[in-house]
Amino acid sequence: MRIVLCYPVEPRHVAEIAAVAPAAEIVDAGQERVADELPEADLFCGHPKVPVPWERVVSRGRLRWVQSSAAGLDHCLVPAVIDSDVIVTSASGVLADQVSEHAVGLAIACTRRLPLFLAQQAAREFVRRPTRDLTGATVGIVGLGGVGRRLAQVLAPFRVRILATDWFPVRKPSEVEFLGPPEALPDVLAEVDVLFLCAPLTEHTRGMIDAAALARMKRGSILVNVARGPLVDAAALAAALENGQLDSAAVDVTPEEPPAADSPLWRAPRLIITPHVAGQSGRRIDAMTEFFCDNLRRYQEGRPLKNLVDKRLGFPEPPGDDAAGRS
Repeated sequence: MRIVLCYPVEPRHVAEIAAVAPAAEIVDAGQERVADELPEADLFCGHPKVPVPWERVVSRGRLRWVQSSAAGLDHCLVPAVIDSDVIVTSASGVLADQVSEHAVGLAIACTRRLPLFLAQQAAREFVRRPTRDLTGATVGIVGLGGVGRRLAQVLAPFRVRILATDWFPVRKPSEVEFLGPPEALPDVLAEVDVLFLCAPLTEHTRGMIDAAALARMKRGSILVNVARGPLVDAAALAAALENGQLDSAAVDVTPEEPPAADSPLWRAPRLIITPHVAGQSGRRIDAMTEFFCDNLRRYQEGRPLKNLVDKRLGFPEPPGDDAAGRS
């Protein structure tokens, strides 16, 4: 069995994987060699950020399982993989603590006007200006997977009212007042003070927050996106900030990364942009390796894999009794 890796492992991580599959050949391809090594892989764990010949990989007939090292799957869910027998699992929930922490930080930066006060500090101004409360707000969470569920737990002490939507509106957490299907999103948009986007990027979610969706939101509400940039229409977001429909917004992801020099996002008022860092953690690679090793044991023992992806939908189905990656 040949396992190809494409995430920033250290020798100790490779040794950890080798301990689980001692008979396997493990190749740390990195971004530099992944396109060449992937066609000869039986198992793959990683996130290629360079072009990969997926059609050639699938036609080679050797690859059996892709373990994404990211929650997002747009890097590997290409038509050739979708139409094949290759199993795909995601890293949904592996970095849920970090992404949720970042999401709440962005929301508080908006409500407590931190960019404004930092600008005042730089100008040596000491002026009290109005702020807003996250505590007691009505909050919307779009996508109640690993990150969305953890975010609900993190928000609960703020005594917020949480309304959520998910493709699989099942197993409603106690912290959540309402959990509905995607069709419930328009009603949720009309009620929330702060909207968090935690959904995967699929054909159904691309551009879901467009001008019409933003117009349904309360005037003066706040948008926080820690999911995928293309969920939001950048021009519509900038316009909603310009005309005051949105009080403010914060995005860790943008439709193109980095945004082009002429992107309206750079000029939008009251917009915080962080450079796709919500999932950063000092333990990121340790956590991903631990998750892969757990799934690798399951794979070798014929047990259900965590975060098994429905390739047609583009994300994992809710876990069963023996696999609990998404919750």
